[in-house]
Amino acid sequence: MPKDSLSVVFFGDVVGKPGRRFLLQHLKELTGAAEPPEIIIANVENAAHGFGLTKTIVDELAAAGVQLFSGGNHTFDRKETLAFIADYPNVLRPANYPATAPGKGTYILETKEGFKLGFINLMGRVFMEPLESPFLMADKLIEELKPDCDAIMVDIHAEATAEKIALGWHMDGRVSCIVGTHTHVQTADERILPGGTAYITDVGMCGPMNGVIGMSRELVMRRFIQQLPTRLEVEEGPAVLSGVRIELERKSGKALSINRIFLSESN
Repeated sequence: MPKDSLSVVFFGDVVGKPGRRFLLQHLKELTGAAEPPEIIIANVENAAHGFGLTKTIVDELAAAGVQLFSGGNHTFDRKETLAFIADYPNVLRPANYPATAPGKGTYILETKEGFKLGFINLMGRVFMEPLESPFLMADKLIEELKPDCDAIMVDIHAEATAEKIALGWHMDGRVSCIVGTHTHVQTADERILPGGTAYITDVGMCGPMNGVIGMSRELVMRRFIQQLPTRLEVEEGPAVLSGVRIELERKSGKALSINRIFLSESN
């Protein structure tokens, strides 16, 4: 890796034990590589059996090399999160949640060399919750973080592809990179936008490959076919690992490249 660039790896929604297992396996290889990334981030809102996260899981992933954890609509599915999130400033929930919600939606991560990456966690509103506008919240937080950061990265946790793309254009040139999460299916539209911002609509998931976005296909199909309430469970078996690797220019903070990561275990 050239000395004038910095590498950031972001992993998509970690789903349950299969996703954690495969991610931990890959992190061991990644951090032990000749040119490991300086920054590793993961979305963990589905890490605890598909719904929410626990302190134990955060500690385990942090010990393996993950430095920052983003969230989404499932962040508070477990009551435990309410108790520990305030003590873990690098564990985020969407910034456009009500201000009274526990935790924060931004964080400034500083590398050993002193590079400061500001991170914003936003959630979409289309087909989701009636939160504050992610567009207006982005405007506010970018201006707040800009004086203290060398670059800014954004996780857009949203259902609608159009909303993610619109937010990408809205922030183009004002942040260094934008990654979409939530739908668990990796998109093939990674690119550098005209304003110099690295963008992808969805990075995908780290979770069971033979389920329905990580959940038991039998239970999901029962819900679709019978239209009856069904408690979903994480699928078992082999997993996929999805993410992106982004290179940033240290001097300007601008994105130089964005490349998808996709690995799968054998059936």
